[in-house]
Formats: sequence, structure tokens, C-alpha cells
Amino acid sequence: MHVAIMGSGGLGGYFGARLQIAGTSVSFVARGAQLAAMRAKGLKIFSDLGDFYLPEVTATDDPAEIGSVDVVLVMVKLYDVEAAARAIQPLIGQETVVIGFQNGMESAAMLTRVLGPEPVMDGVAYCPAVLEAPGVIRQSGTMARLVFGELDGTASPRAQALSEALSDAHIQHDLTAQVELEVWKKFVPQSAFSGVSAVIRRDLGEIRADPETRALLETALEESVAVAKAKGIALSDEDVAQSHRSVFESWTPKSRASLLQDLEIGKPLELPWLSGAVVRLGKELGVPTPVQSFITTALKLHVNGH
Repeated sequence: MHVAIMGSGGLGGYFGARLQIAGTSVSFVARGAQLAAMRAKGLKIFSDLGDFYLPEVTATDDPAEIGSVDVVLVMVKLYDVEAAARAIQPLIGQETVVIGFQNGMESAAMLTRVLGPEPVMDGVAYCPAVLEAPGVIRQSGTMARLVFGELDGTASPRAQALSEALSDAHIQHDLTAQVELEVWKKFVPQSAFSGVSAVIRRDLGEIRADPETRALLETALEESVAVAKAKGIALSDEDVAQSHRSVFESWTPKSRASLLQDLEIGKPLELPWLSGAVVRLGKELGVPTPVQSFITTALKLHVNGH
């Protein structure tokens, strides 16, 4: 199997490196300082699951140099998904699979608008991995998991083949028949925490410790749940309870949303696909979203970065 990684930062670099070290043929699409570092000295991974080093990787900024592959893992920010979809067209053959792993729940639709429905599957990643320096990735904690599946829920041979490659690489993963539900199960708590964290500019533990900011986070979560249910997403009572446990119990006190991290360094924000998406769908479905609306308004002037 030949896998291309579109977006070779923390997430893409980590999973691509794990696949390569297990014997999968991997080509990385990168740019700037990251591309230069990968070409010069490969990839170094510092991980709570075990450090490793790849002295040589195949890396380019031109997908046409790679040609068609079996799988493209799109691991860019949400605001880059459609541009990435246009860029990866030289990678796509008749049997190629394209999967986006983003925080929001709209990347599959964005990929489909450019590529058509045939190559697109959907997925979600649970992996705190960051680009610490060019060519150096740090992954924290014991969770480094991918969930993916066909949009129609079928257990296709191409999905099974990717599952086998991930198993060979000892990558935690689930091949699901309900990928839309799985994407929303991440989006609901993530959309609430990301927005509140970015507005308050504090770690999760500090937000939880103060009664008023905790209440704000609880309300944002309730709004995301209400929008999901109005959208027809089959969240069970246990799914909703798990979302609450994730935010208020499971996630570590030092958790910092990537939205907050991007805000602090002046990068563009994924706000329109997180709190912004909750607000947009709330208006369409007649669901009030006052907290998420406040978050979207408070941060909107920062969406394009500095």
C-alpha cells in the first residue's frame, strides 16, 4: 500500500511516520521549513507511546511528483481542506481513498465538493500531536487513535485494506459503519471546549474550577448537543453523557484547545467550522445558541490571524 500524507505537521507527521516504520510506503506533502527539515534530516518523533526516528522520508511540495496512491490522509486545518483537495488531484487514481481528519464535521462535504463522492471516506483523529520544531513532532498521552469509515456505512475492501495497514503499524483505530455519528461525537465536546477556551484564554482546569466559567462551558456543550439532535444525529443518552465526562472529567486540566493555541500565535482560526458551525446550523434548525453566538462574535476579528 502507498499512502500519501497531505499536511505533514503534528498529526500527519506522526501517523505517516508510524506507517512508514511498519513498512508502508509513505509520501509526505509538506511545505516551507517543515519540508526542508524533512528532506535534510527526516522525522524525529517524541511520543509517550515510544520515541522513534526516521532518517529518510519521501517529502515534496508537489503532489504531481508522487503520482496516484492507494490512500490520501488529509491532515490540514479546516480552512485549508478545499485547497488541499484541489492540490491532491494528481494523487487520485480509480481506486484511491481520500480521508480527511479534522476537528469539525464538514471536511467530507468539503472534499466531496472538489473531488466528487467516489474517493471520499470520513474520519476523526484523537491524537495530541504538535510540530515542536521543523522535523520534530511531539505526541502526548496514550491516545493516538483514528476512526474512519465509508460514508454509506459499508465494510468495503478498501476500508479493510487501510485497517490492515494501520494494524500492522500498531495504530489504534476503529473501522466504523457509523462514521457520521463518530465525527459528531468528537465535534460536540470539541466545539464547546474550543470556543470557551479561546474566549477565556485559560487551560481547561482553570475553566472547570470557576463556577461561572464552568457554567459557560456547560451551556456551550448543551447548545452543541441540541444542534446535533435537531440535525438528526443519533446521539444516545450515553453519547451525551460521555461528551460531558470528556470535558469535565477525562480531559486533563492542562488541556488547551488548538483554537486557543492558534489564537495566541496569531494563526488563522478554525472558528467558522467549530462554534461558527454550531451557530450556523442553529439558525437553520431553529435552535438557540447564545453562548456559541457570543464566542463566534468575540473571536470573529481574529479568524484570519494577525
